[in-house]
Amino acid sequence: MENPEAARAAVTVVDPRLLVREQGLKGYVSEFKRKMKSGDLGSIPVVVGLAIIWIIFQSLNSNFLTAGNLSDMSVAMVGTGMIAVGIVFVLLLGEIDLSVGSVSGVAGASFAVLNVTNGMNEWLAFALAIVTGTVAGALHGFFFAKIGVPAFAVTLAGLLFWNGFMLQILGDNGTINLDPDGVVAQLTSYYFSDVAAAYGLAAVVTAGYFLSSFLGNRRREAAGVPSRPLSETIVRTVLLAVVAFAVAIVFNQYKGLPLAVVIFIVVLLVTDFVLRRTAYGRKVFALGGSVEASRRAGINVELVRISVFAISGTFAAVGGLFIASKIAAANQGAGGGDLLMNAIAAAVIGGTSLFGGRGRTWNALLGVLVIVSIQYGLALEGIASPVQYMITGGVLLATVVIDAVTRKTQKTAGRA
Repeated sequence: MENPEAARAAVTVVDPRLLVREQGLKGYVSEFKRKMKSGDLGSIPVVVGLAIIWIIFQSLNSNFLTAGNLSDMSVAMVGTGMIAVGIVFVLLLGEIDLSVGSVSGVAGASFAVLNVTNGMNEWLAFALAIVTGTVAGALHGFFFAKIGVPAFAVTLAGLLFWNGFMLQILGDNGTINLDPDGVVAQLTSYYFSDVAAAYGLAAVVTAGYFLSSFLGNRRREAAGVPSRPLSETIVRTVLLAVVAFAVAIVFNQYKGLPLAVVIFIVVLLVTDFVLRRTAYGRKVFALGGSVEASRRAGINVELVRISVFAISGTFAAVGGLFIASKIAAANQGAGGGDLLMNAIAAAVIGGTSLFGGRGRTWNALLGVLVIVSIQYGLALEGIASPVQYMITGGVLLATVVIDAVTRKTQKTAGRA
């Protein structure tokens, strides 16, 4: 005989997402409160923080939000942002990669030596430079996954080794200038001057988001699981369109759409798809949640770990080429300074958890926007680098504190 108490309990346990659809605006407010109480803050803190940073710097200097400054910021952030994308993959495992700065320097130096010094074809030198980063990352992953050396120790050794390797191949001169009209230099210097390019990209991104959301909801409905109503999808699409076309207007008021930004957006879209829509991405998240549970589920833990570090090295190399493009040279200072700190900080500030299992590659975009905004804002005010370091460090600390509090709140709510 059916237990009445159990029946009543079964009726009262309803997926919160279904209540949202049934209650309209009130449901969305309730869902928002539920997420806040359970520590599911998402990207809200960083978006709010970025808005505050922009408001403060704009009030201090009216040139901060000009088209020229915003366009320059968007190009400047790509090199560090690319490296941060690779860091996101590693952080999802709950690990760290301290070698990315040095690996990025090696990539720029390798391209310069192969192309400029030895006359190799630009595209071949470009490909080999990226492969250099992939191999370096795979080696780190091998020692970590197969030998059992802690990732911190392996990548710290890699930081020193690859920095020395870069100095060795650059030679006594220490600086190799790149062809200003070459492939690498064009990465950050080329702009699509036709206004249709920026507007077209905004339209494609908006339409792509709508189709992806609409078709995804149709599949969820067919499977009998909760999905967003069409009205919500339309509202989200409109908000995205407003942001996308506003960015396009800003670019067209200056030099046009930067090639660097286009490449970065494509990378974010592809990597986000890999993490969220493929079996490989689910394995990465699973390892970040529990290594032992992943192993028992049949996941090849060693292979996934090696591949993640190879991805980190690959994006470090790509980022290094963008950084070399910015100065049209490879020099002994490449990969040094605050690059490593900024790349890791960008991933964490953007919302990727240091404890593994939570994050998206879009976090790299948000985080690097915060860092570059601080740098450019303080530079406009003539504030020295030491203060920039302190402010960036403070923002990073605040983010880590939020991450730790979020995890504690989620455990209390039974979600972690």
